[in-house]
Amino acid sequence: QSISGAFESIYKQHGVAGLWRGVTGAVPRVAVGSAAQLATFTSAKDWVCERQWFREGSWAAVLAGGMVSGVAVAVTMAPFDVVSTRLYNQPVDADGTGKLYRGFLDCILQISSKEGLLGLYKGIGAVYLRLGPHTVLSLFFWDELRKM
Repeated sequence: QSISGAFESIYKQHGVAGLWRGVTGAVPRVAVGSAAQLATFTSAKDWVCERQWFREGSWAAVLAGGMVSGVAVAVTMAPFDVVSTRLYNQPVDADGTGKLYRGFLDCILQISSKEGLLGLYKGIGAVYLRLGPHTVLSLFFWDELRKM
């Protein structure tokens, strides 16, 4: 019924470990997404300026770099989103151990073997619709603040 109620319920059922369920999928997701975002933004922004599509320092070059970076973030994070979601949502036994997957790597291997590599990209459109605008706006504001 509330956030504190959720914490209390999880803690009572699974202890402190229950509050950290799924973290093995979330940490690599954030690390890979951040790396993709930072690695592609400046390169993409410089690339569109070198091609003289937009002038250096223009807001259009920043937005173009952000859009390319948004695609890179979605492509790199989608498999981690699938794995994290499956780890979060799997049924658990009384001690909080997952009934379907033993962990992050086991989840990737099971999805790949049963659904193929494209199984790791289920929902990529929704991932992009969530991460694309976030990436573009975050990088646009970061670039503007950096200029100050």
